[in-house]
Amino acid sequence: MDLVGLQGGNVSDILSQSEIEALLSSLVEPQAADAAAGGSLSSAATPAASASFKASGIGSHRAAVAYEVYDFRRPDKFSKEQLRTLQMLHETFARFASTALSAYLRSTISIDLISLEQVPYEEYLRSINQSVFTIMSLPPLNGQAALELEFGLVFTMIDKLLGGPGRSLERTVLTDIEQPLFRQIVERMFMALKSAWEGVVIVNPSLEAIETSAQFVQIAPPTDIVVSILFEVRVGDAHGAMSLCVPYMVLKPITAKLSAQKWFAAASNRKQTVANRRALVGQLNATQVDCAVQLGQCRLSVHDFLRLRVGDTLRLNQKSEQDLHLLVKDAAKFYVRPGLDGKKLAFEVTAPIRNNE
Repeated sequence: MDLVGLQGGNVSDILSQSEIEALLSSLVEPQAADAAAGGSLSSAATPAASASFKASGIGSHRAAVAYEVYDFRRPDKFSKEQLRTLQMLHETFARFASTALSAYLRSTISIDLISLEQVPYEEYLRSINQSVFTIMSLPPLNGQAALELEFGLVFTMIDKLLGGPGRSLERTVLTDIEQPLFRQIVERMFMALKSAWEGVVIVNPSLEAIETSAQFVQIAPPTDIVVSILFEVRVGDAHGAMSLCVPYMVLKPITAKLSAQKWFAAASNRKQTVANRRALVGQLNATQVDCAVQLGQCRLSVHDFLRLRVGDTLRLNQKSEQDLHLLVKDAAKFYVRPGLDGKKLAFEVTAPIRNNE
């Protein structure tokens, strides 16, 4: 039996039978010597084997073993690509939520994604301190998720909603009046979350409960992996933290869809579909707007205004032969001319109003 040395790539390096036996004995003798000597290994025990290794080129350069550290207490459930897709999804959620809350609270609000990681659920809970938890379901997905906001941030938003400057309170409970107001804020965030997830799955977030203590928020077993998404929220000059916790078991049915390629393809198709454009045009055409005709304006002092009586005449800045302005949502859009349609007052559109007019 002959053995060809493959590592050197030279077919002429053929070991003899004695060299093969010495090679095999080198694998057995060191182990026996190590067991007899309590772990000590004699380097002089197999000189022939060492010579055979060098002659054949086998073992002269040992290749580095590639390995990766794996923590069995924190198993990775999502690939790096899936985590990147989740990050893009929730960056979109942050933009949508910023726009929705800014319009609702009549204040500048910015939401920025800080980090996204997969951690055990008990580790996520240990990182939370004095916050309001919104437990929600995400049908058609099974299970529950949690949206967490710091108390200072919640009270700042509620104060803005009530017309205040955005003051925070040193409290860790919500009153019966504050809870419905907080629910309205959360509903706007749910709408933003639904819009952001449309490229992957159509979900309908619904509020299940509001908790102020982490020990009552049991959406997953302590050792289960969850996706923890941390945001920074700025409301005017105030700022605070917000996080979204979604268990792996909730996202497991859609993990195959969490690829950047599929997400971008779905987003592109959603924007360019002819049917979607027709539906959008149809909705816009059916939208009703308030129109009004401005007959003219005049300026009065408060003194003269208080002295107005029935029968008084006000002189407007509009001449009788000039066209009037047709207003759409308080913006002047068309020139119109008054007239009659039977016994009803009517206005004829004569020309559009340009932006610079």
